[in-house]
Amino acid sequence: MDTSVESPKKTYYSISEVCTQTGLEPHVLRYWETEFPQLRPKKNRAGNRAYRDKDIEIIEYIRKLLYEEKYTIPGAKKKIAESRQTGETVQPETDAPAPAKPPASAPASSIIGDLKEILQILA
Repeated sequence: MDTSVESPKKTYYSISEVCTQTGLEPHVLRYWETEFPQLRPKKNRAGNRAYRDKDIEIIEYIRKLLYEEKYTIPGAKKKIAESRQTGETVQPETDAPAPAKPPASAPASSIIGDLKEILQILA
């Protein structure tokens, strides 16, 4: 018999609850708030951070980019900015692969042209 009781869905989570959920330290979350403008939890009257589900999804996405996909902080910022420009939603940590983006023809062709020029210079 299963005796576990699920708690009701909360609207706001404290920094310690988010740390327990994500496996991160509080100082890491506070640092990420300074680096990623998308991560701005509200603060209550006492000044304590109040994270929403959306904030936790962003944290999990940043964690995935930095720890699993080995992005640097500037690289993760760029990846998040690109995903927002293309209209992609933040992908929380899941087993399912993220949907593939359709290739952008104009920027890719200019990059290929630049690479060909570089190859000619090096040859």
